[in-house]
Order: sequence, then C-alpha cells, then structure tokens
Amino acid sequence: MALSLSSMIELCRVLRHYLGAGLTLVDVFRKQAINGQAAVRPIAARLAADMASGTSVGDAVNKEATEFPPLFVAMMKIGEQTGMLPEVCGELEKFFVRQRELWRRFLGQIAWPVFQFVAASVVLTGLIWFLGQLPINNNGIAYDPLGLGLTGTTGAIIFFFSIWGTIAAAWTVQYVLRRSLAGRAWVDRLLLCLPALGPCLRDLALARFCLALRLTTESGISIGKALRLSLRATDNAAFADAAKVATATVRRGDEVHAALATSGLFPDDFLHILSVAEESGTIAEVMKHQG
Repeated sequence: MALSLSSMIELCRVLRHYLGAGLTLVDVFRKQAINGQAAVRPIAARLAADMASGTSVGDAVNKEATEFPPLFVAMMKIGEQTGMLPEVCGELEKFFVRQRELWRRFLGQIAWPVFQFVAASVVLTGLIWFLGQLPINNNGIAYDPLGLGLTGTTGAIIFFFSIWGTIAAAWTVQYVLRRSLAGRAWVDRLLLCLPALGPCLRDLALARFCLALRLTTESGISIGKALRLSLRATDNAAFADAAKVATATVRRGDEVHAALATSGLFPDDFLHILSVAEESGTIAEVMKHQG
C-alpha cells in the first residue's frame, strides 16, 4: 500500500534538506530507516541497502513502486538523470502539500451531502419497515410509502441492499477494471474523452508534465530525452505512449509544440503558449507558471 500524503511530504522535505546539505541518498535513507516515520522505516532500509550495493536510484525506487505514488517514482528517475534530486524533492514536496490541501477541501465539501445520503437511506428503510408493522388499511393493502411495492421487513431489506449493493458492485467493478487494465494507453485515452472526468485527468497529467519538463529543461539534457521523461512522469499511459513519436519528431528537427501536437492530447491553448515559450527561450519559466 502506498505511503500516505503526510508521509510523502515529510520524506520529500527530509530528502530536500539532507541532499541540499551534501549528504548522499544512502546516508539519508539510512537515517530515515532509524529516525523516520514508522511507515517509512522499512522502505528506507531496503532502499539504503539496494543503493549501497550499487543499484541506481531509479531502479531502487522502482522496486518499491507499490509503496510510492507513481509521480514520485518517475520524478526520482528524472532527478537522478538530471543531477537535480534536491530540486526535484522540493517540487514534489510542494506538489504533495497542494494535493493534501485539495483532498481535505474535497472531503470537507462532500461530508454533508454524504451524510444526507446515508441518513436518507436509513430513514427510508426504517419508514418502510415501520409502516409495514401497521395494520393493513381499509382496502386490504399494506402501506407502501414509496409506491414501489416494498413493505414490511422484506421490503426494507430489499430497499436497503438495492442501494448499498449497487454502490458496492459499482466500486468493485471499477476497482477490478482499474487493477486489470491499469497502464493501458487505450484505457487512459478513453477516460480522457469522458465528460467531467476527462478534463480533470488531463489537467492532472498536464500539471505533472509541466513540472517534469521544467526540471528537465533546466538541467540541460537534450530536448528529446526531456520530452520522453516528462511524458512518462504524467502517470498517464496515453501521454507516456506518445513519447516515442514525440521524441522522433523533435529529433527530425521539428519544434516541441509541433511534436506534442501529433499526440492529440494537448489543448490548443497549451500548445500555443508552449510555441511562444520556445521562440522566447523561456520554456522552464513558462512551464512553472503553467504547472
């Protein structure tokens, strides 16, 4: 199970401070294996042992991919290849802090509607049962408060499990599909086309892409490699699948915005802003603002 956001924020903060002070990753993780949060200690111990034996940062973190958010795994690989691990950890810390704030805000906004829904289902279930205990009316028909033919104890049970059984079944189906189809480009492309959900997933992917592209372009690595790493850092298989074509397009001499346009995943306004940034040589600054 992946570490909580609070654990990730603390880990990124520690990595940023210690790496900025000149400590090696092995030393940092050894310290975390002793003094870190309880959930982090066993993971840090394994990472320290792997890196001490010569395993690269990317490979060591990838072995623990189930314990970390996908963005952390991708960005640590970028940090290793660009030599900007302290900066990467600092940006990840900000990202996870923002994510925690948004999650708390979301929970606060849905708390009352969820309470109303739960209370309504319980009250209606109780109403069906209670009215079913009353004497049958003059027409010889039991009281049916919802007009659905549900009365008495049997009707209350059917009503209650129809609601919560449907919710449980829907959650189970989406969980199974997500686990079995995760990482498939056609699935993520389909999700990006869905109303309401699609724009949200696209914005999340673009935010991660902007963060990664800013860090990779600041490091001075080739633009082709920067694009490949940044598209993989989106944690979206549709964007990652476009990396090969985009990289090949850039290597032929095309501009970055033209290479990304071939994927059909980026909004026109984003591509226009990126083309202006290319002409002015301010990709890193513009990506920071866009992210």
